[in-house]
Amino acid sequence: MVRPKEFDERIALAAAMQVFWEKGYEAASLSDLTQRMNIQRPSLYATFGGKRELFEAALKAYVQSSLTYIENQLRSDPSVKKSMLAYFQGVIHGAGGSNPDFGCLCVNTMVELAPHDPVFADITGDFQARLTELFQRTIDHGIQSGELPKQLNASSIARVLTLSAIGLSVTMKTKPDPARVEHAAAEILTLLE
Repeated sequence: MVRPKEFDERIALAAAMQVFWEKGYEAASLSDLTQRMNIQRPSLYATFGGKRELFEAALKAYVQSSLTYIENQLRSDPSVKKSMLAYFQGVIHGAGGSNPDFGCLCVNTMVELAPHDPVFADITGDFQARLTELFQRTIDHGIQSGELPKQLNASSIARVLTLSAIGLSVTMKTKPDPARVEHAAAEILTLLE
């Protein structure tokens, strides 16, 4: 007879995601993970596979929740400029209770694993493409509403905003002098003028 699981997979996965976010893939040990997930190693293996499979599941969950959060944030204000400013300020100061010192788990993975692992390159590439789509839809909405100039190339600007968000996230992990990034969000959004 198979024993029923004595833990909630979603809660355990969220705990693992937090460990990976704080430490990165390589530095997160199985002991760190099982302790935070409040499970034993056999349960981790039986439920998620190994560390790599657990990380892949955690990253995919992070990507989905992050994109949903960003989409909601970009729709939170009727003003495209205000919602974009709030998004970029969230990257600088931490959004949704996140710690900007941890950066974005997906961006961290772009740096740590994607250059030499095609699975993680695909996941992070998909994240970038979907973020660009969110930015483009938001810019298109601003053009249609008359808030943004009609001559803007929404597709090009969306790609640059994605690269800016990624670069800003990496920069925030270095704990820069606040004066260096204080006006970054407003400066990035001059692209919308």
